[in-house]
Amino acid sequence: MSQGVMVKKQQVLKNGLHPRNPHNQGYDFDQLVALLPDLKPFVVVTPKGHHSINFADPEAVKHLNRALLKQYYNVSFWDIPEGYLCPAIPGRADYIHYLADLLAQPHAKQPPRGKHIQVLDIGAGANCVYPILGSQSYGWSFVGSDINPIAVNCAKQLIRANQSLSGKIEYRLQTDSQKIFKHIIQAGEHFDLTLCNPPFHSSEAEASAGTERKLRNLNLSREPSSKTNKKPTLNFGGQQTELWCKGGEIAFLRQMVKESSEYAAQCLWFSSLVSKKENLPALYQALKAVNAKQVQTIEMQQGQKVSRIVAWSFMDLPQQLQWQQFRWKR
Repeated sequence: MSQGVMVKKQQVLKNGLHPRNPHNQGYDFDQLVALLPDLKPFVVVTPKGHHSINFADPEAVKHLNRALLKQYYNVSFWDIPEGYLCPAIPGRADYIHYLADLLAQPHAKQPPRGKHIQVLDIGAGANCVYPILGSQSYGWSFVGSDINPIAVNCAKQLIRANQSLSGKIEYRLQTDSQKIFKHIIQAGEHFDLTLCNPPFHSSEAEASAGTERKLRNLNLSREPSSKTNKKPTLNFGGQQTELWCKGGEIAFLRQMVKESSEYAAQCLWFSSLVSKKENLPALYQALKAVNAKQVQTIEMQQGQKVSRIVAWSFMDLPQQLQWQQFRWKR
């Protein structure tokens, strides 16, 4: 990186999930089934005698999500259209908690809480998961954007159906599939954070190959579940725009970095998940080209999987302090 840029890497926690993540002790399936009896048919006993579900079955993951969102996040109704991405909650929660730590810098204060913290979720999807987790864990206000009108409409229905989300989450339709921040961030609008779970793959074939690897790692096949008689679908479900794009993850990230420089004064921290470690050098080079002043790579671990967040800011430390003192004074 260029002179004056602070590059920082945070290592994974040895115990796995973030210490504030309520899912870091595993799942209490007895309690979850009591909260959501519809989950019971999807609960199986593993060879080691533990209760679990088939995590390659989107319907099983959907029911587990419903129970978790009800138990921990005050969400009484949650659903997504068939074939749309059904994310695992614990890993998504980790992203939110690490971003909260990022906002606590540079003085190692407690993460800021309250509706005055403004967050933009790029590609928020029909599931609305990041806005739900962030609004309920820290009281933050969210704008979710997506290029899929069905996803936007479904997310709006979720928000209307849950009083706990009312007034905390807004969804905006991105009408230009070639843009990320443009048309979404408005003149005079400011965000403390942006987050994104970008399309990982460059084609449907590549996405399918990734799913096969995931199934092998889980020791699962594409045979129907004995409990549900349904086959696992691609990557826990997912539409084309959720899973792949032309040029793959790095092309999306380069576009995001380029556009972020146009909104440098309107956002404290930009961030994205980066699935493929081999994309990091090209991403750092792109950040150097736009003169990002701070770059942080935050590693996360869920089980055997290590993933990472890359966050960047166009503000130096004095400017960040000024932002916090001016915008967070309540």
